[in-house]
Amino acid sequence: MTENSMIKLNVYSEMINEELKKFAAEKPTLRENICEAMDYSLTAGGKRLRPILMLEFCRMCGGNASGLMKTACSIELIHTFSLIHDDLPCMDDDDYRRGKPSCHKAYGEATALLAGDALNTLAFEAIADAATEGVISAQTAIMLVSVLAKAVGVNGMIGGQIIDLGAEGREISIEELDLLQAHKTGALIEAACVMGVILAGDFEKIPAAADYAQALGRAFQIVDDILDVTGSFEELGKPIGSDAEQHKSTYVTALGIEGAQKEADRLTEQALLILEQFDDNEFLRDLTEYLLHRRS
Repeated sequence: MTENSMIKLNVYSEMINEELKKFAAEKPTLRENICEAMDYSLTAGGKRLRPILMLEFCRMCGGNASGLMKTACSIELIHTFSLIHDDLPCMDDDDYRRGKPSCHKAYGEATALLAGDALNTLAFEAIADAATEGVISAQTAIMLVSVLAKAVGVNGMIGGQIIDLGAEGREISIEELDLLQAHKTGALIEAACVMGVILAGDFEKIPAAADYAQALGRAFQIVDDILDVTGSFEELGKPIGSDAEQHKSTYVTALGIEGAQKEADRLTEQALLILEQFDDNEFLRDLTEYLLHRRS
């Protein structure tokens, strides 16, 4: 990644982190515990990839991203909610996330469950507030809510999760694995890119943004699968080998490490080719290649 792109990435991350701190800053009486749990997971770190994608697609499509940080963070609220729920004993049963005890280990299962639910609803509140405050139009807010809701539901992230649960303990085809990951991982990344285009009002670019996101999302998941085998706790901030322990089919089990890496390379090249349809894309090109070679 070039020095300029790395600086921009760090600036984006810092701005997003500062905005995320505001969402659970107030601790109402008798509800302090759940707000602390929300804040605990929101501020645990992370790449902040999804809000960055939203802001960048808005900018590349000619929009003014100034004042849109709260709206962009709506998708990080959803992502954080999904991580809290993924870690629960009834799901992936992971004790660590981003190098810290998972939310349910720190605050208990019931509070973690409710914290995830609260972050889910807070995302849509953030979009509605942006319209109420005149930052975006009501029509734009409706479109954003529609895209985000579909990306979360049975035709998106939650649908991917239920396919994932149903696939535990059995070998699945590459076609089913692609379907699983297109929903579980790809849907929210696609929503981020499409929402950025909507914020800019350049609706003709929506198909290209969606195609880029699906290629990036699948490459991102493949790298995750590889790192679950080759990475370390120190790098990933969570136990490695959890996919194998839960007998999950992954791109590594389906293609082998070398085959999975080749597929990630191919999908990254595909994503970069699609990016050529967008002006001023240097940062996102750098970020796309950076994600392919990441170690965490």
